[in-house]
Amino acid sequence: MAALVRLSKVLLRAPVAQTQRQLSAVSAAGHGENSARTWKILTFVLALPGVAVCMLNAFLKEKDHGHEQPEFVPYTHLRMRSKRFPWGDGTKSLFHNAHTNPLPDGYEGHEE
Repeated sequence: MAALVRLSKVLLRAPVAQTQRQLSAVSAAGHGENSARTWKILTFVLALPGVAVCMLNAFLKEKDHGHEQPEFVPYTHLRMRSKRFPWGDGTKSLFHNAHTNPLPDGYEGHEE
């Protein structure tokens, strides 16, 4: 008899738990639709115009920026070479750019 009472209690609880799960799923689905719509609006109204303004700013700054080499000043504490680099001729760093990175005695190709 006690087993029958326990079984009936278990069976009576099961539909209530399923109903609660269904109700929570319905409310979550409604929330997700509103959230997705909000993020979609924010993307098109704020994010994409923000990226466009940043790109325009970078383009205009680059257009005004000059590309001439800075004057070479042979400071003793810069471009120190205590030993040769293990690649190339040993005087240029791994990511050497002849236009912007001077060697210890000046820029390449400029005899002053």
